[in-house]
Parts: sequence; C-alpha cells; structure tokens
Amino acid sequence: MQMEALLKKLDERHSLTLDEYEYLIENRTDEIAREAAERAVRTRKEIYGSSIFTRGLIEISNYCKNDCLYCGIRRSNKSCSRYRLPPEEILASAENGYGLGFRTFVLQGGEDAYYTDDRLVPLLKEIKARHPDCAVTLSLGERERESYQRLFDAGADRYLLRHETASPGHYRMLHPPEMSFEHRMKCLRDLRDIGYAVGAGFMVGSPGQTNRNLAMDLKFIEEFRPDMCGIGPFVPHHETPFADKPQGTVGLTCFLLSLIRLIYPPVLLPSTTALGTIDPLGREKGILAGANVVMPNLSPVGVRKQYELYDGKICTGEEAAECRGCLEKRMEKIGYKIVSERGDRKSWQSTTQNH
Repeated sequence: MQMEALLKKLDERHSLTLDEYEYLIENRTDEIAREAAERAVRTRKEIYGSSIFTRGLIEISNYCKNDCLYCGIRRSNKSCSRYRLPPEEILASAENGYGLGFRTFVLQGGEDAYYTDDRLVPLLKEIKARHPDCAVTLSLGERERESYQRLFDAGADRYLLRHETASPGHYRMLHPPEMSFEHRMKCLRDLRDIGYAVGAGFMVGSPGQTNRNLAMDLKFIEEFRPDMCGIGPFVPHHETPFADKPQGTVGLTCFLLSLIRLIYPPVLLPSTTALGTIDPLGREKGILAGANVVMPNLSPVGVRKQYELYDGKICTGEEAAECRGCLEKRMEKIGYKIVSERGDRKSWQSTTQNH
C-alpha cells in the first residue's frame, strides 16, 4: 500500500523526499510500474494530447577530446573511424529534414575543438535564415559561458547536456579525472541563465549506479526542472573499459520515464534510440510509459555507423525518409501521431492538487 500512496503523492505534489524516491525504485513491481505508466500517460495527455514530437538528429562529428569510460567515441578508441560533416552537408541534412516535416534540428557531436564559435556561428545563422520557423538544438558538450552566449545570440534555441549522474562520486566513476561534476553542473546553470531551453538526463544502469544515485537523479530533475530530459539504458561499447558490463533494462528505464513525467508534467521526454536498440519495441514502450519525443536520424547514411556511442545502434542504414516513415507507422499503431511542429515545452501551473 505504501508504494501506491507514494505514487499518488508524487502525482499530486510532484515531489518526494530522496528516501521516498529510493524506496519507489527499490520496491518496483510490474503492478506498480503499470500504475505509474497509467498516471504518467494521463498526465501527458492532459498537456500534449496524443502528439509525439520529432527532433531531427544531425550527428556532425565523432571526434571527441574526452575519454568517458562508457562512450564509443572516446578519444582512446583508436579503432573509431573519425569524421566531420562539412557545413554544406549539415545544411543539406537540415533541408532534407525540413521537407520531411521536421521543425527541430539537433546538431550533436563529440567535444570537437574544430567546431569553434567562429565556425558554428555562421552555420547557425544560415540554418535560421533558411528555416526561421524551426528550432535549433545543440548537443556539443561542455563549453564556457561566453561560447554558449555567442551560440545563443546566433540563433541556437535549445541545448542538450545530460548531467549523467547527480552524484559526484558516481560521476568520477564514469569520467576521466580531468572532467568534473562541478563544471558539468555549472554548464547547466549557465545555459539556463542565458535563456536556452535546457535538456538534462542520465543513463539507467550505468556501471556503479545505485538506487540512491537514481533517487538523486530524480531529485535533481525535480529541482532543476529541465525543459527536456533524455534518459536511456546504458548499452556497453566493445572498445571501452565497460565493454563487459551488463546493460540497463527497459523495465527500469520505462519506470523512471513515468516518474519523471509525474515529477515535472510538461517536460519533453524522449523515447530514445538506446531503448529501441535493446528491445525491438523499446521506443513504443517508452511512449506508453509517458515519453512524448522521438529523434529520427537525419545524418548522411554514410557516417551513421561511425557515430557509435554504444554497440548495436539501430537505424544506421536507413535514409531519413525511411526512418521517419517507419516511426510514424509505429506510433500510429499504438495510438499516437507524429506532428510537424517545433514541439516546445508547454506552460504548466504546478499545484499540490491537480495538474
């Protein structure tokens, strides 16, 4: 009975204590997960109806200066075939995506020193000039505040920077010594202060992760209230120190998606490619747990296999039109509709009684 009472409390108040979050995670059952999903879906439908928003992903570079222990494009992976998309290919990918109905483009890449502000600013201005009705999201890792400001002034609307973990100790287990938890959090605060719509997020089932760590992640989401929250199961890559670690699970990932929807009802919540990688119906399960965003790949097919953050990534051989068409059919099959709009986070007035 306590589990049901906690879910009801979260649904009504959008807040639990750290201990209560941990208790929910530790005592999850199939029945409780179903109830959480039902509440999450009801909450999401009150705000967004049956709309699923798309983000057109353009993976601009797989060079990265960092050596994160979980990532396939880490600098120590000498077998990684590196690439950078020239500006004309990025613009062509966006043009192709626009024709397919995408109104948000996500430029994602490793922390590649080649992409200076002087290179990115004219690119952003050109995308916005060609597609003024579109949002541009950047996911290029940690930069300094001055850089974030310049990119924002050039037209970037949103920035995705997964916090990875809200525990400093766990952060150190996942990253090399030169990276710091404090700087990652500073970046998120800077992005928020500048005016970006900010995305955070974490891996589920990453090596060394405890239920307490996950509870801390949920509390962070509650307090920071990101516009978007990307969570997905940890999937190992064969050229990393975590190659033999077990992957995360669909069940726990979907349960956490449901809790995040209840914590912050208007959050834009992706059902990730990683979910679809470990389960053929993973993305559908994410939507049915409360997610409302999918991110098809607009990158040129020739480079998709090279942007290999983890093993087994799906959709590496599909053209953008195929990828979008496939997702549309899959979403329709479970009662949802992919819409061609920017899909900004909707306003929401939090109360302790109703959403």
